Amino acid sequence: MKKTGYMDDGNITLLAKGVELKGEIKVEGTVRIDGRLEGDVQTKGQVIVGEDGLVKGTISAGTLISSGRIKATVTATERIELLKTAVLIGEMHCPVISMEAGAKFQGVSDMGVTAWPDEAPRLPGNVRDMAQHRGKAVALIGKEPDL
Repeated sequence: MKKTGYMDDGNITLLAKGVELKGEIKVEGTVRIDGRLEGDVQTKGQVIVGEDGLVKGTISAGTLISSGRIKATVTATERIELLKTAVLIGEMHCPVISMEAGAKFQGVSDMGVTAWPDEAPRLPGNVRDMAQHRGKAVALIGKEPDL
């Protein structure tokens, strides 16, 4: 069996190439968009936008995988993957973002970081800081350098 780029949970909603929809899609599983959607998509599963797919509106999902065109506010609880032919204009809100070379993004991204600690994080006890173990410079007095 060929492995596809997404998990098949048995519940797939398909908006096929050539189909145009204005409205809202709310499902539990995977949504694949190869047509045009002007509206909102809501799922706890995956939203897959194919190369011919176009979405204008909002997307709320567990994961977004896109190789198509999106002009939307996207919120993903797990990750957003933009494949090499993807174009996303808008906002991305998610903990993990990956973009292949060639993917294009214009807008705002938010990965949930609000601040960084004042001090660098401490290394676990079994990992040593190499700076502490560097050799010290030693000067030899009274010996001619070897040339």
